[in-house]
Amino acid sequence: MGKNQRMNVIIIGAAGRDFHNFNTCYRDNKHYNVVAFTAAQIPDIEGRKYPAELSGELYPDGIPIYAQGDLSNLIKKLDVDLCAFSYSDVSYQEVMSVAAEVNTAGANFLLIGGKNSMIKSSKPVIAVGAVRTGGGKSQTSRRIIEILMDQGLKVVAIRHPMPYGDIARQKVQRFAEIEDLDRHECTIEEMEEYEPHIRRGNVIYSGVDYEAILHEAEKEADVIVWDGGNNDFPFYEPDLMITIADPHRAGHELNYYPGETTLRMADVVLINKIDSAAPDGIETVRKNIEKVNPDAIVVDGASPISVDNPEDIKGKRVLVVEDGPTLTHGNMTFGAGTLAARKFGASEIVDPRPFAEKRIKHTFEIYPEIGTVLPAMGYGKEQMADLEATINNADCDSVIIGTPIDLTRIININKPTVRVEYYLQEIGRPNLTDILSDFLKEKSINR
Repeated sequence: MGKNQRMNVIIIGAAGRDFHNFNTCYRDNKHYNVVAFTAAQIPDIEGRKYPAELSGELYPDGIPIYAQGDLSNLIKKLDVDLCAFSYSDVSYQEVMSVAAEVNTAGANFLLIGGKNSMIKSSKPVIAVGAVRTGGGKSQTSRRIIEILMDQGLKVVAIRHPMPYGDIARQKVQRFAEIEDLDRHECTIEEMEEYEPHIRRGNVIYSGVDYEAILHEAEKEADVIVWDGGNNDFPFYEPDLMITIADPHRAGHELNYYPGETTLRMADVVLINKIDSAAPDGIETVRKNIEKVNPDAIVVDGASPISVDNPEDIKGKRVLVVEDGPTLTHGNMTFGAGTLAARKFGASEIVDPRPFAEKRIKHTFEIYPEIGTVLPAMGYGKEQMADLEATINNADCDSVIIGTPIDLTRIININKPTVRVEYYLQEIGRPNLTDILSDFLKEKSINR
């Protein structure tokens, strides 16, 4: 490479961390030339462009997005020097397999850390992360926000990105009313994260350009809560880092990228779901926390569930609909809906696979380990229509909805439905109230 020649880069991603790494590390960096993104995990991202409106002066035509399956050929075709791996909830085996593919094609392999990618806020930041998708970040974030709001503080949440629509229009998104979900044409996956915040009365931001998002959020916040996605580490430099560990997947906290990073960063580790996990799993998690982060405060937590119509479960043949990402790249085979079916006496959990339509059927083909529950996949209108058809095709008495949103607001279901709600319940002391009280005193935050 010549003295003044820019290094060619591919960012390997999934429409989230990859865009943030570009914005913070490469967008205005004249030493590098990002020639492509690749996309995995999320359908219908490849074939598009990271838009010129967000790419900066060095990229007047935007940047193409390809499927990750094209990676080896792209490295050779585009004379790539460096590939930056930029998505989350991936086993170490898979990360290093991608590294081997990159090295074999002749390029260097990079994992970008917090020093170059975290943005410093002028307001205190409490970050919530997890060691795996589906660990319980959402209910933990909600609990933290409730505690802070009870102190009279103005709390603004900022959610890890999910830019699955028009990327340029999604630069900065603010959600304060339920109508904002329709205005921003949100997918089911986005609504699952935003709607619970809106219903509890706090504003939540998301989008693509997280420096621009931060500037807007800081205008109306006393405290910012980073509501993480998957098992990624924060986009903002945290003043307090709270990481969720999941004893249902004991050992994963030391075997998934970048979940172990969030564990090692943590000031507080919350071991969730101890009401439903096996004792040996809980003990394994405790030992692993002690091994890599012995200075962390450990909080025990449960996620008790309740339902609105238990009579539509007891003795019934039920179809269980669970949070999509938890089942897919989270590798879980059950969630709150399954626990509700067992707790309230369903006679049978009906297998959705014989009734699966088009894109839902394709999801089961990609993730065969999901089994006999239905992921609430809805990354676009076609997939939402297929989800609706799959539910309505199913031979069952009722439908248990284990997602955090009112799914009947989004799709029409021709059977009785039961909504499952779950919340974080801390066990013993110290609890989050104690920890946040100390944090507010330390930062001299009061109203």
